[in-house]
Amino acid sequence: MPTHSKKAPAREELLSVLQTAKHRLEFLTQNDWMLIVDRAKRSVFKKGETLIQQGQRSKTVYLLVKGKATVEASQSFIAHIGPGQICGEMAFLENGVASATVTAEEEVETCAVDGPVLFDLFELFPHLGSRFYRSLAVNLSRRLRDQIGTRQVASRSS
Repeated sequence: MPTHSKKAPAREELLSVLQTAKHRLEFLTQNDWMLIVDRAKRSVFKKGETLIQQGQRSKTVYLLVKGKATVEASQSFIAHIGPGQICGEMAFLENGVASATVTAEEEVETCAVDGPVLFDLFELFPHLGSRFYRSLAVNLSRRLRDQIGTRQVASRSS
């Protein structure tokens, strides 16, 4: 019984982080999160370790639970990501290679979900798939707006 009591609060804490983070997959329901988390693999990356390498094929989507990571493309800084945020989604969406490298700035804990696992979930629960893709679309739109805003500010100060 002590194993369950330790695991349940950890799972609840994990779900809380994923559901309440600022840049979360906001359209997913609590049940959606439980289905995803139950099929995810918990992974820990030490400071300096690479989660995703630009140019390499990856079918894994990482949901950050703890810690921060840096996203770079062609050795240019793109963003910092933290708890509740996702990476690897572009390669997942395009079924292609990673467009950026993601490196742990500090110890990073993730829920890693393989693409085939997500596809199986979406087949079983089509509405989960719809909410997942809608959440990704909104996140990618926000990231693009952030990049446009950053570049406009930089060009004004030049």
